[in-house]
Amino acid sequence: MKIGLLREGKVPIDKRVALTPQHASVLQQTYSCKVVAQPSPIRAIGDEEYVASGIALQDDLSDCDVLFGVKEVPIDQLIPNKTYFFFSHTFKRQPYNAKLLKACVERNIRLIDYELLTKNGTRVVSFGRFAGLVGAYNGLRGWGEKYGQYKLKPAHECKDMKEMFAELKRKEWPSDLRILLTGKGRVAGGAVETLKASGIPQIPPDEVSSYEGYFWSQLDVEEYYKTKDGRPFDRKELFADPTGFESNFMQYAPFAKLYIAGHYYDSRAPFIFTRADAKRLAFAITYVSDISCDIDGPIASTLRASTIDDPFYGYSPSEEQEVDHNHPEAIGVMAVDNLPCELPRDASLSFGSDLMKHVIPALFNSDAEGILSRATECSEGSLTSDFKYLQDYIDQA
Repeated sequence: MKIGLLREGKVPIDKRVALTPQHASVLQQTYSCKVVAQPSPIRAIGDEEYVASGIALQDDLSDCDVLFGVKEVPIDQLIPNKTYFFFSHTFKRQPYNAKLLKACVERNIRLIDYELLTKNGTRVVSFGRFAGLVGAYNGLRGWGEKYGQYKLKPAHECKDMKEMFAELKRKEWPSDLRILLTGKGRVAGGAVETLKASGIPQIPPDEVSSYEGYFWSQLDVEEYYKTKDGRPFDRKELFADPTGFESNFMQYAPFAKLYIAGHYYDSRAPFIFTRADAKRLAFAITYVSDISCDIDGPIASTLRASTIDDPFYGYSPSEEQEVDHNHPEAIGVMAVDNLPCELPRDASLSFGSDLMKHVIPALFNSDAEGILSRATECSEGSLTSDFKYLQDYIDQA
């Protein structure tokens, strides 16, 4: 088997890679296969690092069997009759990628989507932790910029996570920096790492209304949602059908200033806070770092995704529209939708380690656990059985 590491072709550019030189070297030695990397001027891990680890550079990957990328591969770069791994953003019928999936079918490509690689229903590879790490950091950075109380070096200008955390340890935090974090998954877990590194004290949710001084508190679903009819809260019921629930966020919103949204969102679920909520006198939140970044979704202030180069904007509750980040009446917004790209070396190392542990063995043991087959959207010129529901999606592309 010959495996190729793709250089990223999607714009805006992405500096991550699926397998680091160390991973690729171990892969070659463990499975007696050949690994090559496409030269890339943008990858955070330089070509020379791959060469030093015994990985050859090869521009034309047409002789490879399996190709690993990160983001969507541009259609004109797809090589027929290959197995591809990348985030395709197609299985939710995302309209902007229908032509990509159609091209994969037409070119007899076996498409394996990272987002669908699971064991016991749980994803095994993800950049979520790094979205949380950087998203919480960016929230702190944005607050400092808007209110002029301190400055933090942009995460993407830091060499790695260690340097980013070192930035936090040098700061004296203002007394009104009172933070709420929603979520308990990988994304929120990353945010927790950053908040702990900051030295800001953590308090339980039931102390938010009475605690004096700066803090951060993590809210799980039973804190920020409640049943509409007052019956006891049931997590399984919420995840199965959230339509019988409503937001309980206003119980905490009068007592905090910075909100970090790190939760998973179901489109059927109630909004965390609405535009009407943001207008209420009791709503004290003045800054939102929306890591989840669902546009026109559960966080009313998230009007659009922002970029690494221009990460902040303002939301006017009274006008319900975007305004300048420094507008005195604006809620500050951080809504970068590719946060892991700000720490590409660390993110690639973590992601590649998960691939090596959970996914790579399946390429060499005939997919004994079915992990690859469950994540294969198309193969042999047609959609696989679990993804036949996408036929009309690609037919209309």
